[in-house]
Amino acid sequence: MQISDNGNYENQSFADMDLSGLSVKGAHFGACDFRGANLRELNTSHCVFSKCDFSHSHLNAGDHANSAFINCLFNKSNLFCSQFSQCKMTGSQFKEALLDGVVITGGDWSFAILRHANMKGFNLRGVLLREADLYGANLQEADLAGADMARAVLAKAQLYKANLRGANIDGIDFKGIDLKEVRLDVMQAVVIVHSLGGRIG
Repeated sequence: MQISDNGNYENQSFADMDLSGLSVKGAHFGACDFRGANLRELNTSHCVFSKCDFSHSHLNAGDHANSAFINCLFNKSNLFCSQFSQCKMTGSQFKEALLDGVVITGGDWSFAILRHANMKGFNLRGVLLREADLYGANLQEADLAGADMARAVLAKAQLYKANLRGANIDGIDFKGIDLKEVRLDVMQAVVIVHSLGGRIG
């Protein structure tokens, strides 16, 4: 099946297909099946993928700008060295996905499920991560300055030397979270004390 710019694809199966090197703009994909597909070096611009399944697919070295992947599955997908610039990833699931070398520039990753994801050293400055599930994620040395992390799940996450200055951390439960050498500002320290049941003054 040929994929064209500005095309509209609903409930289509691209499973196990070789679509490597594909470049597409303005297309819409609803509930499409990309499981096991070869999507290496996939380039998308202003595309929308809604409730699509990319499980076990190869998406490495892709370049995505201003595209949306809403409530999609990336379980056990290979996203090595892919770039996401100002993309909307709300509600998408990345169970056991390979995220090494991924570059994220801005965008909305709210409600994304990134449990146990290896995001060590990631630059996540200003990224929307509201209510994202980061349980057990490796965020060591990650730069989250100015990110919106309101009500995100950080239980068991590794935050050693992460930069949280200026991030919105309202509603996060910090009980049991190791904040050793995490960079914080004064207002965040107050929020954390309240989260732990403490009072200031």
